[in-house]
Amino acid sequence: MSAVATPAQPLLRLQNVESAYGPIKAIRGVSLQVQPGEITTVLGSNGAGKTTILKTISGIIDPRKGSIEFQGADITAQDPAAIVRRGLMHVPEGREVFALLSVRDNLIMGAYTRSDADAVARDLEQVYAYFPILKERAAQDAGLLSGGQQQMLSISRALMANPALILLDEPSLGLSPRLTKEIFEIVVRINRERGTTILLVEQNANMALNAADYGYVLENGRIVMEGSCEVLRNKDDIKEFYLGMKDAGVRGERRWKKKKNWR
Repeated sequence: MSAVATPAQPLLRLQNVESAYGPIKAIRGVSLQVQPGEITTVLGSNGAGKTTILKTISGIIDPRKGSIEFQGADITAQDPAAIVRRGLMHVPEGREVFALLSVRDNLIMGAYTRSDADAVARDLEQVYAYFPILKERAAQDAGLLSGGQQQMLSISRALMANPALILLDEPSLGLSPRLTKEIFEIVVRINRERGTTILLVEQNANMALNAADYGYVLENGRIVMEGSCEVLRNKDDIKEFYLGMKDAGVRGERRWKKKKNWR
């Protein structure tokens, strides 16, 4: 009698999570999963609640309802420093590098929770291999880097913690198409070569759907659609509202608002 394969335990699971800024609900009953070794993306327009999801996971915002599990443990509303020590790193929107520290010191700061000095040195060289410009600018103050270089530094600083999961918020923000393409290529390499799981929040749906394995669409704080990125790329709603491929026969109203369940 052959063994029956069981589905992998999600690395991250959100169940009916609700977060708010004062009286304003930003996310409403969000449930999602991130499988180990995959890139999962959350798509949505500006103000849909994408960044709030990441801030709630990483402990910056405490949810009002729901639960968050990471590697099988409940991390709901835990202190952000404790969540980092569990192996979850957040690369925020806007980079937020330590402007007055050198590029190298920024990277070493990413490894502050680690005690394996030899492995840290190897990871530093691997980061420099992914982003050679950081090695060239290692002694330069991080605040003097260009926007694209600061984005590279933010991602690399997170990698230096050797995390199980990276939350990556709008990596294309303010970057040229060429730099966006370059950074997304490296993100995919990091996932494939290191096995680092990534939860990606992004407005550039074309880039995100081509890089990720599975996707969720967020509208007004709610998940309205989900599926493999291959399937989502071929959905008429995604083509029209996120990929700019409008069909002459498609009405302007978003049809998913009329539907209750998406699989």
